[in-house]
Amino acid sequence: MSLLSKIKGNGPSGFGYGSTAEQVTQGLDLSGKTYLITGCNSGIGLETARVLALRGARLIGAARTEKKATDALSPFTDNLLPVACELSEPASVRAAIEAVKGEKLDGIIANAGIMALPKLELSHGYELQFMTNHIGHFILVTGLLDQLTEHGRVVMLSSDAHKFPVKGGVNFDNLDGKKGYSGTPFYGQSKLCNLLFARELAKRLPSGQTANAVHPGVIHTNLARNMASIADFALSIANPLVLKSVPEGAATQTWAAAHPSLDKTTGEYLADCNVAKSSALGRDMGLAARLWEESEKIVAKL
Repeated sequence: MSLLSKIKGNGPSGFGYGSTAEQVTQGLDLSGKTYLITGCNSGIGLETARVLALRGARLIGAARTEKKATDALSPFTDNLLPVACELSEPASVRAAIEAVKGEKLDGIIANAGIMALPKLELSHGYELQFMTNHIGHFILVTGLLDQLTEHGRVVMLSSDAHKFPVKGGVNFDNLDGKKGYSGTPFYGQSKLCNLLFARELAKRLPSGQTANAVHPGVIHTNLARNMASIADFALSIANPLVLKSVPEGAATQTWAAAHPSLDKTTGEYLADCNVAKSSALGRDMGLAARLWEESEKIVAKL
C-alpha cells in the first residue's frame, strides 16, 4: 500500500484509491456466474481472476496460450476454461470465440494489453498497440455479444493515458505509424480507443446489459516492461509513495464487473472504484461512432 493509498479518501461508492479487489467484492456470492478475462495470467488480470474465483465465479481465462492460462489459474480454481487468445492475431481471436461457444457470460473483462513499445511494430499492417489493445478486443467482444446474459457486463481496460494520445485522438490516416511513431502517444491512442469503444457499445447494447471503461491506476507491473530504463527506475522510486499495489489496481475492474451497485451504470469512465471524468476526446461520441465504423472496416479485411 502506497502513502497515497493511506491518505486518499473514498468516493460516493464507499470505495476509493486504496480499495482492493477483495474489499470491493466482500460478501458477494458469484456462484453460477461466468466471467471471461483476457490477460488472465499476470498482473491485475491474474488478481481479478483470483478474486472472482474466490467469490465462486467460473472463469474463462484467456492468455496467449492455453498453458499460460491453466498454469496461472489452476492453483486457485478448477472451475476453469483456459483459452488461447493472441489479440494481435485475428485468427487466434476468432478461434477463442469458437472455443467458448455456448458459454453464457455474465462479464467480459478486456484486461490484456501492451504498452509504450519503443519501436514501431506492425501486425497485419497496423501498429501493434492499436491492433492488440483495440482491434483484438473489438473482434473478441463483438463476437461474444450474443453470449452475454441479460444483465451481462463488458469492462474495457482503458487508462488515464487516453488523455495523452496522438494529435486528434485517433489518427485514422496513420494507423500503421509510417507517417510518424512514438510509443507513448500511440499507447494513449489505443487506450482512448478502448474508452470510445465502451461508450459506443453502451449505446448499442440492449437495456440491462452494460459497457464501461476503467482506469486501474498506475501500477508497476509487467505492462511497463517496454518503458525506458530511466522511466522504469522512476516508477520503482515512486512505488511506495503513489503507485497502487496489484490488489488495488485490480479493484476497479473487479468492482465494475461484479458489484451489484453498477447494475444500471453504463457508458461511463471509472477510476478508483467510482465514476470519473475522462478527457473531452474520451467523451466525443462522434469520434466513438467513427472509430466503430472504421474498426468494422478493418476487421472485415483481416
